[in-house]
Amino acid sequence: MTDEILARQDGPILRITINQPARGNAVSNEMVAAMTKLVIGAEPDADLIVIRGAGKDFCLGRFRGAAPPAPPEALELRDSSDTIFDFYRALRGAKVPVVCAVQGSAIGFGCALAAGCDIALAAADAMFQTPEMEHNILPTVVLSTFVDRLPRKALAYLVYSSAAIDAERALSFGLVSDIVPAAGLDAALERLCAAILKAPPAAIRGAKEYLRSAPDMPIDGAVDYARNLHAVINSSARMRAKRH
Repeated sequence: MTDEILARQDGPILRITINQPARGNAVSNEMVAAMTKLVIGAEPDADLIVIRGAGKDFCLGRFRGAAPPAPPEALELRDSSDTIFDFYRALRGAKVPVVCAVQGSAIGFGCALAAGCDIALAAADAMFQTPEMEHNILPTVVLSTFVDRLPRKALAYLVYSSAAIDAERALSFGLVSDIVPAAGLDAALERLCAAILKAPPAAIRGAKEYLRSAPDMPIDGAVDYARNLHAVINSSARMRAKRH
């Protein structure tokens, strides 16, 4: 792992930090690929994944470096974009909750990352934006993250207007989970982590499994799935085991 992406196993928490504050934590494809590997490989050591950005901004989007001499062909472009799609897929498929805390600006990829996490805390002065349309980019990569997280009208507004929105509006759109004073963001994140980790690991994973799959099920199937998970997990010896 390069020092552009920092990873630290802190007991049951895998802490991932985007560590390029000089460019607002704009991420390269290599950095995104590194985060994908970390999220996929978080088990069995982690019961919770926390993603942060170093410095004053959470993430200002993607860093592409020098422009290619010629526009890429469709297949080459798809292969490049798959790095980002694979990361969003890893967030959805993670077997443990993924939490982020957003300070400063979350733009483009940073905004989609906040949406893709299971829980996103935002500092009161945080700002969110998806400006791709201003740069003649159809933002289907971002849309693929928003599609099951934001209401249709909120999603359309963010994409078509390219407007920057504050934390209050991000909360009303369902982009973040809660807003806390900027000076209290770190403490709020640690309280949230402690609250999650009070539950047995089997319960944490069971809740993530249900939330990952049940919303796409017909209601009868979602209820039956809940009944089965309730019986299987609550009767498990792992629910009575103490965390080490």
